[in-house]
Amino acid sequence: MTEYYIPTASSVTEFTEKRSRFIGHVWRVETEEEARLCIEETKKKHYDARHNCWCYIIKDGPVRYSDDGEPQGTAGQPMLNVFQREEITNVCCVVTRYFGGILLGAGGLVRAYTQSAKDALDEAGTSVVRRWVAMEIPCSYAQFEGMRREAESFGGVIENVDFGADVVLSALLPEERAAEFSAHIQDISAGTVEVLEAGEAFKDVPI
Repeated sequence: MTEYYIPTASSVTEFTEKRSRFIGHVWRVETEEEARLCIEETKKKHYDARHNCWCYIIKDGPVRYSDDGEPQGTAGQPMLNVFQREEITNVCCVVTRYFGGILLGAGGLVRAYTQSAKDALDEAGTSVVRRWVAMEIPCSYAQFEGMRREAESFGGVIENVDFGADVVLSALLPEERAAEFSAHIQDISAGTVEVLEAGEAFKDVPI
């Protein structure tokens, strides 16, 4: 089973540390070329910044980073560590620094670039990419909350809820737990709820 994590969306965040502005950018990328393009466009946009430090991780591909003039080991590597710790791939991050005139020291720089990358990742969100089984769960209004909780306890993601005469939950279940989930629902509902499979998909889902 293949499963990996990527940013859900692009993001931009900003904070100020001792008058230096740190602007964090995160993108979801598929190739090194895409990552390089994001970096170059950011450098053009923030051409007047003192530093545009960057890193990227491509699934089954290159991992690169740059301190862009900051002291070695104080920017690119700490940024990269943020994504490696969270096991995020197919990601590009640039942290732009507008120097405020006050030196932060090596430790201060590491903390600032780490925070900027983490803030941008938090803002972007994380999605899991894997194979899912789409399932329809028809139930009564009285059973609805219980069915939703059961689906989530099996690692499922509720995609839609149709409120009609009864309720139909549309959920994505991890491929390897779908059959077990279906049997479990049959069991706890004493046969009153029958889960229907509605196909499979290999896709990213926000978590």
